[in-house]
Amino acid sequence: MTRKRSSAEAEGARVRDGGLRGSEPQGPPPVAGESGAREAAEGRPAPSEPTAPEVDLAQRLVQAEAQRDEYLDLLQRVKADFENYRKRAARDQERLIAHAHERIVRELIPVLDDLERAAKPPVRDSGPREGVQGNRVEVPLTQLDAPEPQDELEAVRAGVQLVEKSLRKALEKEGLREIETDGPFDPHVHEAVLAQPRDGAEPGSVVEVLQRGYRLGDRVVRPARVIVAQ
Repeated sequence: MTRKRSSAEAEGARVRDGGLRGSEPQGPPPVAGESGAREAAEGRPAPSEPTAPEVDLAQRLVQAEAQRDEYLDLLQRVKADFENYRKRAARDQERLIAHAHERIVRELIPVLDDLERAAKPPVRDSGPREGVQGNRVEVPLTQLDAPEPQDELEAVRAGVQLVEKSLRKALEKEGLREIETDGPFDPHVHEAVLAQPRDGAEPGSVVEVLQRGYRLGDRVVRPARVIVAQ
C-alpha cells in the first residue's frame, strides 16, 4: 500500500515538473529597431533611409552646382568679349592717331616748302648750271648779283610772313583759335603780367598783348599774356 502511494506521488511530481517547464515564459518578441541597436552595439553600421531635409539639401546642392556652371560659362564669354573689345578699341585708337598725324603732316608740308623757299638762294632760269638740286638750278651769288641789304631783309621778312600765314592756316584747320584780348581782363583766358596806368583806358581792361593766347576747341592751350590797366 505504501509502495503504490509512493509511485503515484512520484508520477504526479513528474507531471507537475513538466507542466511548469512547458508554461515558463519564452520572453517578449523582438521589437523593431532592436536589431539596428544590436548591430550598432556590435560595431556594425546600421542601414538608414535619408530623411526629407537631407533629400531637400541634396536637391539644392545639385541646383547650386548647375547655376555655378552656368554663371562660370557666362563669365568666360563676357571675358572673351571684353578682350576682343579692348583689342579692337586699341587698333581703332592707333588708326585714329596715325590718321591725325598724317593730316597734320599734310597741312605742315606747305609750311616746309615756304621755309625752303625763304632759305634758298636766288634761282636762275638760264646761265651756268652749277649746284643742281633735283629740277632746280642754284647759282652761287657773285658780287654783281648780290642784292642790297635792304632788299635782302625785305625778302627774308616776306618769306617769314608767308611761313607764319601758312602755319597759322594749317593750325586753324585743326581747330586752333586765337584768344581775343579786346575788352576787360578775363582770368580764365588771360594772364596778367603787369598792371600799369594808361590814359583813356578803363581800369581792369587789357591795354597790351605780350604773347598771343590760343584755344583748341573749348580748351585753353595757352592763355594770352597781357598788360592790364590800373
